[in-house]
Amino acid sequence: MSDWQTRVDAVWADAASLSDDELVASIDALAAERDPGDALALAEQGGARDSTGREEEAVPFYRAALAAGLDDTRRGQVVIQYASTVRNLGRPEESLELLTAEFAGHPEHPLADAATAFAALALASSGRTTEALVSALHALAPHLPRYQRAVGAYADELLEQQDGRA
Repeated sequence: MSDWQTRVDAVWADAASLSDDELVASIDALAAERDPGDALALAEQGGARDSTGREEEAVPFYRAALAAGLDDTRRGQVVIQYASTVRNLGRPEESLELLTAEFAGHPEHPLADAATAFAALALASSGRTTEALVSALHALAPHLPRYQRAVGAYADELLEQQDGRA
């Protein structure tokens, strides 16, 4: 891990004792040490704004970080944060689009289950609560010590029942 990332991690570790303005200023100061357009710095700046309730300000940083290029794990993290932010801004369909574009067909991604959790939140925010529950149950089922097949089948049954009522 680089010295820069260690210092960024230290700011985040101390975040609870910092005011919102102090957190943003600390991350911005560290970001200023990097080249303009540095993907990691932009991601951190977006995260600082996001975690301090400045979601609208976070969006351009997340977009720029993704455009600048990140490794797969960090990219997944930024997509999840960005998707969560746009859901919180009242755009759950955009959130679902971001998550689907990044994680669909990649169940092996280390953040796939986290992406599913945020997709379930976006589905619920869209009024699609049964789909949200089914999504969450399918993500949870493989981690159960028993009843994986039953939970998956019951989840599918919920969706079939919903489709039958439509």
